[in-house]
Amino acid sequence: MANSPRPQYGRVWITFLRNSLIREMTFRGNLLITIVTRGFWFAAQLILFDIIYRNVNSINDWTREEYFTFMATGMLINAFVETFFMPNCANFSELIRNGNLDFVLLKPIDTQFLVSFEKVNLAMLNQVLLAGALLFYSLFELTHIEMAFLELQNLVLSGQWLSLLTICCQGTGQILMYCLLLAIGVAFFYSLMITLASTSIWFGRNQGLYDFWFYITVFARYPRSIYSGSPTGELLQFAFSYVIPILLVVTVPARLLLSKALEPSWITLVGVSVTLASLFISRYIFNWSLNSYRSASS
Repeated sequence: MANSPRPQYGRVWITFLRNSLIREMTFRGNLLITIVTRGFWFAAQLILFDIIYRNVNSINDWTREEYFTFMATGMLINAFVETFFMPNCANFSELIRNGNLDFVLLKPIDTQFLVSFEKVNLAMLNQVLLAGALLFYSLFELTHIEMAFLELQNLVLSGQWLSLLTICCQGTGQILMYCLLLAIGVAFFYSLMITLASTSIWFGRNQGLYDFWFYITVFARYPRSIYSGSPTGELLQFAFSYVIPILLVVTVPARLLLSKALEPSWITLVGVSVTLASLFISRYIFNWSLNSYRSASS
């Protein structure tokens, strides 16, 4: 008997994306309301910290524009998580309760892939655009773009091509590393979310655990350096840096993009290694939970 063809994950995901687009266009009012409400939330966060920075020059070692870069980084990570993973992980318990997980398990494709990518919350892409605009604004204010162009022009006119190439390579490497760290942050939050979703196999419904996820990730909204100066703050900083590195997944890429020193300098490796371990552990927990699943017909 001929072997069955391997599933084409790219084409399957494109189909999921097309179905999500059709679903959003069917309920345009809901799409519009979601976009507007997320826009209000974005504006509220921006106005709040703009008011704060009118009264202080910096918070710890973060100036207004630097903090906006940090804020945009956190918003980008959360927007990607809520666009591609949140609706699917939240729906996992419903698949168990109504028995539709049986049909997912019968499909000739990886179950975790189907559970994780079936729905795409396209309305959250608006948050990606807003966060991206904030990121460009903050970097524009920090780099003084006119002076940067003048410096590049002087290098060209003086024929210092090696210096120009070095600057371009450094800038490109910094941007690529920033994008890689963004992906690592998304991967870490996904591993945490799919782990919590897997507990639905035993609990049936785990809304309380999803609330726990939101309560934990709220710590990532603020830079790691502010959790210092008190025993409680130092404890939180240690726990959410080396045990559950929530403080690293936003702070590290933001500081790298801003060329701000990291303390300690090797802390980036902690976030990367813990994220890779979290992905492996979440995969194991997901498969383990499926072994405990009893179908709707049993």
